Amino acid sequence: MPVSFLTREGFIKLQEELEFLRKEKREEIANRLHEAMEGGELIENAEYEAAKNEQAFVEGRIKELEILLATARIVDESDLREAGVVHVGSKVTIKEEDLEPEVYTIVGAAEANPVEGKISNESPLGRALMNHKEGDTVQVDAPAGSFTVQILKVD
Repeated sequence: MPVSFLTREGFIKLQEELEFLRKEKREEIANRLHEAMEGGELIENAEYEAAKNEQAFVEGRIKELEILLATARIVDESDLREAGVVHVGSKVTIKEEDLEPEVYTIVGAAEANPVEGKISNESPLGRALMNHKEGDTVQVDAPAGSFTVQILKVD
């Protein structure tokens, strides 16, 4: 099984989601199914069908999270082998020509959220930055085209 890289924060967040789904969401869906079954005819009961669909989704997500957490490798600051070199868990300040500097945290794919500045080590930008260091100029091959960034700082 492939290893999933997670920060400690990301691991805890996914554990909390798993607990919520197992305890609260399962119970909520069970109650919805019970109420829908009391309504009589199940063949044409839209609420019953919606609850069954949601149950299937939730059970799939639970299984996905269980596998993800079981195969996760938590990346700590101590895992960063060399100061100033980009690894999963690094906070990187980059600058593209003629644009303002941007700060990203490199995370595993499971916790990537570009809106929060968390980019996957498997994304085009994340992959290009990996194992480079402060001062390096890096070519990024993205679906929208290639561009170059300079690494200003790595924390």
